[in-house]
Amino acid sequence: MTTDRDPDIGWLRRLLIAAGGLDRRWTFLAMGLAIAVPILFELQFPESPKPMARAAFDAIEALPPGSRVVLSFDYDPASEGELQPMANAVVHHCAARGHRMVFMALWPLGKQKADETIKKILLPDRPGLVYGTDYVQLGFMAGNEVVIKGLTGGVEKVFPTDAAGTPLAKLPLVADMKDLQDADLIVSISAGYPGAKEWVQYAKSTYPDAYTLVAGSTGVQSNQLFPYYPNQMEGMLAAVKGAAGYEMLVVEAHPPASAPDRLAEGRRRMGPQFVAHLLMVGLILLGNLSMLASRGTKGGPR
Repeated sequence: MTTDRDPDIGWLRRLLIAAGGLDRRWTFLAMGLAIAVPILFELQFPESPKPMARAAFDAIEALPPGSRVVLSFDYDPASEGELQPMANAVVHHCAARGHRMVFMALWPLGKQKADETIKKILLPDRPGLVYGTDYVQLGFMAGNEVVIKGLTGGVEKVFPTDAAGTPLAKLPLVADMKDLQDADLIVSISAGYPGAKEWVQYAKSTYPDAYTLVAGSTGVQSNQLFPYYPNQMEGMLAAVKGAAGYEMLVVEAHPPASAPDRLAEGRRRMGPQFVAHLLMVGLILLGNLSMLASRGTKGGPR
């Protein structure tokens, strides 16, 4: 070992050189603990909301109470780890501000995720909300971007009834909603195609000044959406980091009346990421220091 051949080197340098030969199984163990410990103890760290998350919060906060919000659940259970926390926070925020919500989905299982959010987030603190007046579930409609384009020409042409089969004319919230111009805000929680990008291209581009558009996306998809902020999309929540920052803003402004943990999932999910990223940075620094320390020793790089 190089440290045996160079007994005159300092103890710190010898330690750094030895670290370079660390068995990789210790690295795997350290990474496993970095992820497991924050999950087991539900560690949360202070979040600093980024400008895009703050812009999303401001866009919803600025709407007058009673505004009509279209919420499109464009994802399925495979992406709910990233997207469900932001969906929960958006629905709670809209309800706390007194907005009326029209739920829909461009993904087949998006309707299921919307129903779960209504049941777990919207109704527990607000049992007095009236279906048809305060919120409506239109459900899933196949057709991808054709659905969005159709909504710009007439809501009833695309959704003649709600998810339960009730004609829109019998639901006060959407009875007078001719097309998307009658919406004040559109929110797409999106895992890919069809999703936020198509809402920009086929809805926002048709009526650029009629409503505000906010999107939440997975980390993989977010790079495709950055060019649309802030001109086409007034706010954006990117992956768990965006959800955690937005959650913090919502909880500070509108704390839930009961079970606050329902709006802490984004921050809980950031715990393992934060610790794991710190470990990765530390290991990279340690590896480079070990390489530098071994220079000039017998068997080390020159």
